Amino acid sequence: PSTLNARDTLAYAYTTAKDLERALPLCETTLAQREEVLGETHPGTLGSRNTLAFAHRVAGDLARAIPLYESTLADRERVLGDTHPEVLSSRAALAHAYVAAGDPARAVPLLETALAQYEQTLGEAHPDTLNIHASLAHARRAGS
Repeated sequence: PSTLNARDTLAYAYTTAKDLERALPLCETTLAQREEVLGETHPGTLGSRNTLAFAHRVAGDLARAIPLYESTLADRERVLGDTHPEVLSSRAALAHAYVAAGDPARAVPLLETALAQYEQTLGEAHPDTLNIHASLAHARRAGS
């Protein structure tokens, strides 16, 4: 598991650096290995699925990113509970993908839910809460 954690972290770093030629294959192999070793709904596996979704989003392949984000959110809600920080992060990531795909109407309810949960768990002044406020405002503007 430590090696898989390191591989997932490296894949995320490649994605952030927009080195998608390295990121995408590493994301895919890491996810496959985590599914084999840990199972499909293990939190580590879900993290790798989220990293793969992020890589596809950065690559502009929203048709692949969105279903991965949707399944990750659903599985994280089931495995971790509705207000776990990783669930909140997944909800926001899916909303951002919807906005990027030109579908802010699907993003707004997710962001409204995320905002209420961030305020409840982290407080109104927490940087993550403020970021969700900004994302919600952006999604609402994009939808009007």
